[in-house]
Amino acid sequence: MSTAVRDQSGREQSGLRTGTMAQALNLALRDAMRADKNVHVLGEDVGALGGVFRITDGLTAEFGPDRCLDTPLAEAGILGTAVGMAMYGLRPVVEMQFDAFAYPALEQLFSHVAKMRNRTAGKLPLPITVRIPYGGGIGGVEHHSDASEAYYAHTPGLHVVTPATVADAYGLLRQSIASDDPVVFLEPKRLYWGKDGWDPAAGVEPIGKAVLRRPGSSAVLVTYGPSLPVCLEAAEAARAEGWDLAVLDLRTLVPFDEATACEVVRSLGRAVVVHESAGFGGAGAEIAARLTEKCFHHLAAPVLRVTGFDVPYPPPMLEHHHLPGVDRILDAVARLQWEE
Repeated sequence: MSTAVRDQSGREQSGLRTGTMAQALNLALRDAMRADKNVHVLGEDVGALGGVFRITDGLTAEFGPDRCLDTPLAEAGILGTAVGMAMYGLRPVVEMQFDAFAYPALEQLFSHVAKMRNRTAGKLPLPITVRIPYGGGIGGVEHHSDASEAYYAHTPGLHVVTPATVADAYGLLRQSIASDDPVVFLEPKRLYWGKDGWDPAAGVEPIGKAVLRRPGSSAVLVTYGPSLPVCLEAAEAARAEGWDLAVLDLRTLVPFDEATACEVVRSLGRAVVVHESAGFGGAGAEIAARLTEKCFHHLAAPVLRVTGFDVPYPPPMLEHHHLPGVDRILDAVARLQWEE
């Protein structure tokens, strides 16, 4: 588990700890279940095994099999069960074992989870959190690596959250579970094992609030989830070209923090949107369109996108060609310099 952070004298600093994103998510689930007996976790292998990525490790031992429940391999049934649980006052947290495994449950998600509160004029909210390990970069085979955020973001009634830091993994999951609106919580698989220090008691910016991870003066990289580390790497590499790149982490796609994004883009006049899912009809297309509409008179160049290719997610040996990397990002930034 995570360990406490110590100062130079070796004394433990209150509240601070070092751990991985996977450990932060596990602690968020554990703390939410301790705080509210109505929080139940269900999914494939979440019980005794602790989940494929061990995010639910130890929850059944602490809370029992009634609150951390192993389910059959039937995603539509899992989410349908969660709908019934939420209608009767529980707060289910569903784990879809891998991103593309969630597709059989989309009918339940789109027809019922996203619409129930609106359909009942607010009388019947469905406080369901759907956790989905998503994205590539781990060498997963077919159906085990996908980037499907556009499906969820296009569906009114759902919040779509994707943390990129250890602190956000804990804080945003706690906020998602506490929300009376259904949340699709997209967990970047390739960031599960990255370590960082964080204070669970410190809190993070709320759902719907973007955060500027790196200031800059030349242009801004607008990104989220698994693409944040590569954008930060690209910003560092850009210094050799004389570019000072800002990096904006959206953190949540729905609600979209238009105010912060526009403020940063207006101040710099140049922006590149980066994500690993396919470009056509992707979240980046909507983001670029909004930034263009709202910031048109402040732009010195078109808002560009660096995305995955418009192909089915490639097999493990080819995925590094598909994922946006530093070179592709810097190529886009170079285009910003002369498209004036």
